[in-house]
Amino acid sequence: MHDRAITSEYGFQLDLLSCERLMRDGSKSFFSASRILPSNIRDSAIALYAFCRLLDDMVDDQNASYNVIEQIEYRLDRIYSKNPLDIPADRALALVVERFLIPRNLLEALVEGFKWDRTGRQYQTIEELCDYAARVASTVGVMMTLIMGKRDRAVLERACELGLAMQLTNIARDVGEDARNQRLYLPRAWLEEENIDPDQWLKNPIFNDGILRVNQRLIKYADDLYKRSAYGFSGLPRNCRSAIAAASLIYSEIGRQIERQGMDSITRRAVVSKKRKVLLLLKSLGAAIYSAKLTQKLDAIPAIQFLVSAVEPEAQYAHYSGSVEDRLIWVVSLLEKVEHRKIDSYQAFARH
Repeated sequence: MHDRAITSEYGFQLDLLSCERLMRDGSKSFFSASRILPSNIRDSAIALYAFCRLLDDMVDDQNASYNVIEQIEYRLDRIYSKNPLDIPADRALALVVERFLIPRNLLEALVEGFKWDRTGRQYQTIEELCDYAARVASTVGVMMTLIMGKRDRAVLERACELGLAMQLTNIARDVGEDARNQRLYLPRAWLEEENIDPDQWLKNPIFNDGILRVNQRLIKYADDLYKRSAYGFSGLPRNCRSAIAAASLIYSEIGRQIERQGMDSITRRAVVSKKRKVLLLLKSLGAAIYSAKLTQKLDAIPAIQFLVSAVEPEAQYAHYSGSVEDRLIWVVSLLEKVEHRKIDSYQAFARH
């Protein structure tokens, strides 16, 4: 048991290096915010995001096999049978789902969102778009919350809302890129209200006043969700609040950048500068000291309720079970990682 636990933890660290490289190159906003998570949570979060990123890349690949969704489902089968494929992200996620009792329903909902992408599904209303965003983004928010050790329904709902907000921001940013790939995520009803025929516009995606107003409306909707989600920060562990606040601030800043560009995300792609990210990271540190608490009851958002209901509130975490020896090995390993992370952080700071 002793050797197995050490080997498992050592293997996780090797796999994590591969996951970190993937996230550093492919998800800069997340990677920036994750740097201020506590070490053990950051490691598990990176494993989760890396796996989701790999799946996203598989689905987006124009040359992907016709049965790519079946391939993903097979990988989930292996992960939940504790026999993952020989892929670093899969091995790392297998340990994460076991430690934090992440329900398979959450990852299956994510895969369902990928299926919708593969079929080129479009959305008539903002509510239907939120159904999609719940699957591809709120699922990750719920899993992140479980990794942080929280299963309270209200906190999970706020995490789901942050996922919705981030995905809607992504959609607002990528209107032009998506359209050139023959994908449309803007609500068709909103386009029609601006006298834009969605199918005709997709053939020749140009920026005009109607698109300006639709994008403005989408960003406003996302901003309202960012405000709602902020009430959940106080329910998170104090040492995690700043990182989640940072992710929220950095993503919402994409909306501000789109506004600075006159709402044109057809000919330009909004990017948050490194300098601006640093300022937002500093601003987020205040969330560890003060986070607004919810004083009124919020109307439930239907799109996310099935995700919240998938979580058993009182489930016992797997990494707290097992022998005393196992738990001591796990704790010592975490302390060693914290110390190594501090050294790495100081060295990185000195280089810059």
